[in-house]
Amino acid sequence: MSPVSTEPRPLLDALRAGTPLPSFPEADVEQARGLANDVAAASAASVEALPEPLAGAVLEAAVLAGHAALPEALSASSVKPLAKAAKKALYRLRSRGVTPPEAPREAPPSAAPETLPTLVTVMSSTGQYGLLLTRVVRGGVELLQVIASDEQGVQELTRTEQSRGDIRRILKHGLRNGFGMEVSREEGARLLAEAAALNLRTRTPFPPDLEAALRHHGVQPLETPEPLPPPEPEDARRVLEGDQLHATAEIAEWLPPDAQVRGLMDQIQALATSPLSLSAAQRQEQVRQRVQDAARAFFTPEVRQRYARRLWRMAAFFDATQRALQADIARGEARRLFHGLDEPFSRFAETLFAKVVALAAAGAQAQAAPSAGGPQAAPSDERRGPGGLILP
Repeated sequence: MSPVSTEPRPLLDALRAGTPLPSFPEADVEQARGLANDVAAASAASVEALPEPLAGAVLEAAVLAGHAALPEALSASSVKPLAKAAKKALYRLRSRGVTPPEAPREAPPSAAPETLPTLVTVMSSTGQYGLLLTRVVRGGVELLQVIASDEQGVQELTRTEQSRGDIRRILKHGLRNGFGMEVSREEGARLLAEAAALNLRTRTPFPPDLEAALRHHGVQPLETPEPLPPPEPEDARRVLEGDQLHATAEIAEWLPPDAQVRGLMDQIQALATSPLSLSAAQRQEQVRQRVQDAARAFFTPEVRQRYARRLWRMAAFFDATQRALQADIARGEARRLFHGLDEPFSRFAETLFAKVVALAAAGAQAQAAPSAGGPQAAPSDERRGPGGLILP
């Protein structure tokens, strides 16, 4: 039997006919035969691995079958004779009107969705806070205005559509005037989910549109908020500085609930009208004791966790307003309150009640002040409670 020509076409015919090709390794012949019979599935790498004549035969099979993808891929091969043969194969295909498929065009990068700030207001004395959540909708921005309570959940909710410019002005005004701090949209949605869970837990009816708002922001009522981190060694020192938090403009307005205020003032009034003969120092010590007892009685485990989360939120606000010391103190108090550490007792909690007595004393002094031009009252001895508050 005469040897088979190594030209592409005769070699391809021999491969397809199963003719022995002793000039090439048997494994390469079998590989080339398989590729020639299924050229549409042949990869450039598999053809490059063949001896040059066998690779040319596979290229010939691609031309005869009208498959331009393989020659197109091999035209950039690092094997120069093979790349040259592939370019010739492409020329033959184009002359027959067969062109390589266009490489898929990369889609232009999609513009990142526009994000607008989310605003969370500071906590009030009763645990109320506001939440401004935005969502880009066709034609503008949806503004979700929420008033929530950390005891009952979402109390009010309104949805309006605003222009982007109006939204930015509203949020900028809130931040500039210290009403709250900016958080991520995800954090705002999480706060909304936590508040909605409180609605369910306390059986507080959902305001209209709350269910739709949760759906639009991709959240569901979050039953179990994450616990606060455990106390740190420095927190025992920070808890002795907790009275300083009441010197901030935001927490200065915090007072105990009305029922606790009335109970404490009844006790203070009873001391003032007591028939017992007490010195000024003894009376002041009795007042201090009543304040401490009221604070300890009020701060049950449930109340401790509530105020701990309030202080944790306020710590983030102090950080946002560049008050690192107050932020550290608030976090230390929050961790110890949340995890139930009693001693030393929270100076923040004690001062919350001491303020009640101080405010009552200030009101009484104002009522007793002489009219303008009258004789001036002699200065009285003062005893300052936690945070420098004057106790009667």
